[in-house]
Amino acid sequence: MTRMGELEVEGGTVNAYVAEPESGDAPGVALYHAWWGLNDDVKAFADRLAAAGFHVLAPDMFGGAVATEIEDADRLSSSAEEGGVDAIALAAIDRLAARPGAPTAIGAVGFSFGAAYAVWVAGRRDQVAGSVAYYGSVTGPTLARGSAPVLGHFAADDPYETDENVAEFEQGLRDAGRDVTIHRYPGTGHWFAEPSRDVYRPEAADLAFERTVTFLRDRLGSGTGG
Repeated sequence: MTRMGELEVEGGTVNAYVAEPESGDAPGVALYHAWWGLNDDVKAFADRLAAAGFHVLAPDMFGGAVATEIEDADRLSSSAEEGGVDAIALAAIDRLAARPGAPTAIGAVGFSFGAAYAVWVAGRRDQVAGSVAYYGSVTGPTLARGSAPVLGHFAADDPYETDENVAEFEQGLRDAGRDVTIHRYPGTGHWFAEPSRDVYRPEAADLAFERTVTFLRDRLGSGTGG
């Protein structure tokens, strides 16, 4: 079942896309969108995760705005970072943790802009048992907080996430004592897992998805399905 719902955030509400499997006690996964906003790519990915046996909550961090061009997406993400995105990211975890009878371990998955939040929330909510970052990294003290393992999917040719960026991200996690697995995908660029982008590469995207599901099942428990 899929639906749009509301997520309470510091006295207000934001929209969120919810994708649920048949099992009501499925592990929860917070899904953080790229700088395009909560678009159809994110919703389709949430649906795939739900079909694999996870209860997915994808918060709208841009107040309903969706971009298709890089310049517009850059403006959206820059404005959002000055606002309450941190609170929205954490509210998604809190909502999943509050589900009656649900498993206590929660996963966090993010694309590009949202990847940093998927890693960041693990240092602020103990319930986060695994973070998945799609072609987005974060460095510095954030990595030293929390202990959740991290799975990273990165493109082979990516001006937004250079080899140096990815190496610093990986080493920072290792220095913090966190388990990390990084995959690089030959012949891909940034956004390779998003069907609406010209750089979409379905074979790499499917492999990354399979690895994501395996990782989440290992870390969260009972996700089942196709």
